[in-house]
Amino acid sequence: MNTPREKIIQNYIDGYNAFDIEKMIGNLDDKIVFQNIQNGNVTMTLHGIEAFKNQAETAKQYFISRSQKITSVKHMGDKTEIEIDYSAIAAMDFPNGLQKGEELALKGKSVFTFKNNKIITLTDIS
Repeated sequence: MNTPREKIIQNYIDGYNAFDIEKMIGNLDDKIVFQNIQNGNVTMTLHGIEAFKNQAETAKQYFISRSQKITSVKHMGDKTEIEIDYSAIAAMDFPNGLQKGEELALKGKSVFTFKNNKIITLTDIS
């Protein structure tokens, strides 16, 4: 992680892994737009730092531990795409069948759009 963007992204990931919401949002623009896409379907869209922060606080309850590990980085204009290995241990039973204490492991990617060294959009895709 050498470029300023990569350092910002790593800071976000470090905050995510540590359940540290303030660290996660440290480089987000106040008007951040967040989208989560699963299997090609948009499952969540958030507008603004407060909506993002509220969702991040709620999501802390879902997992006992969680980890995103960056496996590749690609810069394209004002965007940076990272591929990740994701793992987590469920803190509760989920409607999709994942049970409390079970491990979730998947690969995904996140696309960050930057303006003035702030993240203005973040799209998580799995």
